[in-house]
Amino acid sequence: MAYTIADIAKITGVSKATVSRVINNKSEGVSEETKKRILKTIKEVGYRPNVHARSVAGIGSKMIGVIIPDITNPFFPQLVRGIDDYLSELGYTIFLCNSDNDPLKEEKYLLSFIDKRVDGIILATGIGEGNGISKIKEFNIPIVLADRVVDRKFCDASVCVNNISGAISAMEYFIKNNKKSIAFLGGEREAISTKQRLEGYKIALEDNKIKVDNKLIRTGEFSVKAGYKMTYELLKESPQVDAIFAACDMVAIGSIKAIKALGKKVPEDIEIIGFDGIELSEIFEPSVSTVIQPIYEMAVEISKMLVGIIENSIGGIRHIVVEPTLELRNTTKSTF
Repeated sequence: MAYTIADIAKITGVSKATVSRVINNKSEGVSEETKKRILKTIKEVGYRPNVHARSVAGIGSKMIGVIIPDITNPFFPQLVRGIDDYLSELGYTIFLCNSDNDPLKEEKYLLSFIDKRVDGIILATGIGEGNGISKIKEFNIPIVLADRVVDRKFCDASVCVNNISGAISAMEYFIKNNKKSIAFLGGEREAISTKQRLEGYKIALEDNKIKVDNKLIRTGEFSVKAGYKMTYELLKESPQVDAIFAACDMVAIGSIKAIKALGKKVPEDIEIIGFDGIELSEIFEPSVSTVIQPIYEMAVEISKMLVGIIENSIGGIRHIVVEPTLELRNTTKSTF
């Protein structure tokens, strides 16, 4: 439960005014013993002050907290656009935070949402459940996970893409087209999407009795710069590579640039498939073959589920897994 000043006052046997003075560092006239007792109780029950106190009891703040792991990755601005479009029509305002895949930053933002008394939270965590989510749950604030899956006890609902099947579909294309040396380029090693897309990569190889070569597996960041670096180093060490599955379109774009810098051609020498289906992947030259997530539609579904939980119009924990689609463009020899 979320404790109030009145709760603290009742537990410690003092007035609400005394508790308020201690919380606001205006404890003149309050004995040191009483002050210590109040502060100890505040810590024990996890009380956090309401900096946006509501003037009318029972009225929500109409504010939603949104955390994304990397605002420079075009996938997330597209996701946020869908979230904001849907929520703004219903009179909600969003607080947007960028965690940089840092669990401490993520936890700090989650706790700040408690202070702001948000009605709900949309979280695209790059790390996992962590301490931040478990702490939030103590305050009964609805949480919907966006494009992520963690232990379901930590959230009220989630909408994510099937990363494993998406990776398998890309790999099956390569294998059916007789690619002999297929590399995997992922983002942060601990990122859930990297782990699941790498799992799909390995499953496809093993199902086709192809040995997994760890020298062809690289992880870094979901960025153009990281894609370039990983590919450059990969091809210097393993020049026989004839296909690359990039677990993110930004990585795929960096990979294309590195291949060109090394004097090779895409797709003639090396075929590439990315993941996400961001707008840039279609207008980049050459247009990137990719595993497409319906980003905007997922954002709307995420928002709809959160509002349903807040307004008690849907019941029970709901978890939706969306199947992605493989779209072949100009970084693969086949374009259909």
